[in-house]
Amino acid sequence: MEQREIKNVKTISEYHQIMGLPSPDHPLISVIDIGKHNLDGDSTVFSFSFYAIAIKRDFSGKMRYGQQEYDFDNGMMTFISPKQVFSFESNKKSCTSGWLILIHPDFIWNSTLATAIDQYEFFDYSTNEALFLSEKEENLIINIIQIIQQEYHTNLDGYSQEIIIAQIELLLKYAQRFYQRQFLTRSKANHEVLTQLESLLGEYFNGPNLTDKGMPTVQFVADALHLSPNYLSRLLQNLTGQSTKQFIQDKLIHLAKEKLTTTNLTISQIAYELGFDYPQSFTKLFRAKTNQSPLEFRKSYN
Repeated sequence: MEQREIKNVKTISEYHQIMGLPSPDHPLISVIDIGKHNLDGDSTVFSFSFYAIAIKRDFSGKMRYGQQEYDFDNGMMTFISPKQVFSFESNKKSCTSGWLILIHPDFIWNSTLATAIDQYEFFDYSTNEALFLSEKEENLIINIIQIIQQEYHTNLDGYSQEIIIAQIELLLKYAQRFYQRQFLTRSKANHEVLTQLESLLGEYFNGPNLTDKGMPTVQFVADALHLSPNYLSRLLQNLTGQSTKQFIQDKLIHLAKEKLTTTNLTISQIAYELGFDYPQSFTKLFRAKTNQSPLEFRKSYN
C-alpha cells in the first residue's frame, strides 16, 4: 500500500462528523445504517481509537485492512480493533447497505467483555479472513444489531449498557461459530495453505536455516504465509488436529528419524544439524514425541 497520511479518529463523534452523520446518541457507542454514510469514492487511510464491527451488502469497492485487500460481497462482516490501520474506497454509484457498530473501549470497561474481546481472533487484521454469511446467519446477526439499535435509541437507563454489552457478546460468539463453519467449508483454500506450509518447511529444513537459526518459530511461519499465528494454528487444528508448533515439531522429528536411520552421524551431530544448541534438548523433544530416545530409535532399526 502506498504511503498515505493516516487519519486517526479518536472519538465516535469525530467519525460521525467525517461521514456527514448526525451526532451519536451516546459518545461511546454508535449503531449506524451504512446506507446513510457519505461515501464519496475517495480512499482514506484510517485508524480508530475504538472497535468497529461492520456487515456490508451491495458494496462496490475495495477495503485494505493491514496488508490484505478485500473485495466486498453480500453478507461480509469485518472486525476492526483500536489502533489498526485500514482504508476503503467505494464506487460512487454503489448502493451500499448494512450496519456498522462502533464501540469505544470505555463503554465496555469493567465488564467481562473488556477482557474477552481481544481473544476473538477475527479482530486481528493479520487474520486475512473476512466472514461470509449465509442468508440465515446474516438475518440472525442483523436481528442482534437491531436489538442493540433499539436499546441505543431509547432513553438510556441503568440497564441499557448492560443489555447492549450482552448483545455485543452474543454477536461475537455467533461470529466465532460462523468463522468455525467457514474454516470447515472452505476446505480447498485451507488445504492450499497446508500445501504452502509443507513446501515452506521443506525448503527451510533442506537449507542452511535449520542449522544456522534453529527450528522455525510459529511467528516466522505465520508471517511467511501472511497469516496471524492464531489463525494459522486454528486452521491447522481443523485440518490436522495439531497446533502450528506441534506440526513443525512433527516435521522436525520426521527429519530426525531419517537422519537416524540413513546416516552414521552421532546424536550430537544430528542435534546440531537440526538446530539444537544442546543434544539434551533434541533428546528430550524426540522422547516426548516418540516415547524413545534417539539412540533407542536408531538401535530398533539396526
